[in-house]
Amino acid sequence: MSTLPVYRWRLAPDGLATRRQLRAMGLRPGGQDVAAELRRPRRRRGPLVAYLYRVDCARPVRPMTAARAAALAKANRARRTCPACRRDAGYVIPPALGTCVPCADTPLVGGS
Repeated sequence: MSTLPVYRWRLAPDGLATRRQLRAMGLRPGGQDVAAELRRPRRRRGPLVAYLYRVDCARPVRPMTAARAAALAKANRARRTCPACRRDAGYVIPPALGTCVPCADTPLVGGS
């Protein structure tokens, strides 16, 4: 098993990019293995690690189809729908609350 080359922050060679950098170029890793690691040291915690992919092996991003757009809209609508009052809250329901803010602020009836 070979180890990956490790580069320090901002010192990666040309031809390697992170997922975000690939996406900004309109590319995706396309099933290729990680080519190298990028590490940024931190004082009190472990280093930040980013994986690098070869740009020449990257593939173009798949275009958004009507079916994919509809599925994405449905998933986002489900994240905005309050399970208690079944209304569209207009924002993503916070997982910590579990319901929209008005439902979370309502006191329980018959509670102690």
